Amino acid sequence: MTERLGTMTVGDIVAADFRAASVFEQFGIDYCCGGRRTLAEACRIAAADPDGVVRALDALPLPSGDDDMARWPPERLIGYILSTHHAYVRSALPAIARDLGQVLEADRGRHPELPRVAAHFDQMRGDLEQHLLKEERVLFPYVRDLATRDLTAARAGSPFGTVENPIRMMEREHRDATDALRTMRELTNGFTAPPDSDATYAACMAELARFERDLHRHVHLENNVLFPKAVELEANRRHV
Repeated sequence: MTERLGTMTVGDIVAADFRAASVFEQFGIDYCCGGRRTLAEACRIAAADPDGVVRALDALPLPSGDDDMARWPPERLIGYILSTHHAYVRSALPAIARDLGQVLEADRGRHPELPRVAAHFDQMRGDLEQHLLKEERVLFPYVRDLATRDLTAARAGSPFGTVENPIRMMEREHRDATDALRTMRELTNGFTAPPDSDATYAACMAELARFERDLHRHVHLENNVLFPKAVELEANRRHV
């Protein structure tokens, strides 16, 4: 492992080149809620071969300037998160819930893990729907104000004091959602449909796997890119 990559955090690596997310997913490395770990530490926790990870990262073509989301201003990041990830979550949650319900009804108890998967999904769905609202109605508008107006104007509409307070809450809720999906993944052997299941079951597992991939990228952009920018903006405004 090169010294530079070995000491970088996995969140910073993905922030610099978003395509690195697919490499980390391939090796089972948590780059969203675990984004503050160094690559060396993340490889150790995931039991991944560090040299193999570095080779896969080095094989990625050089990103164009516009691919570097770490350089995007907060307003652009928020717009992207809303249009790409929040919109997807809102469309995917009811669709997966419907398909899980159909699979559960047709299963008739053959796969005892299914009711547990459905219960975890229902809890996660309710939590995420509230989570999106808190970001859209409270945190994101405040971050936009930090980026475009002075601190006094931003804090006039702030019921929470420093931006670090809601960020801690959002990060905790991110961990809850990713933990719920990890449990669902374990219950379903990696979102794999059993040999005796039908096409609807397989499609539902594929939808859950896609949702997990999207959530990892969604959480990464907030935890490792947007939130640090917001904290830095607020700190800089205080010293103006």
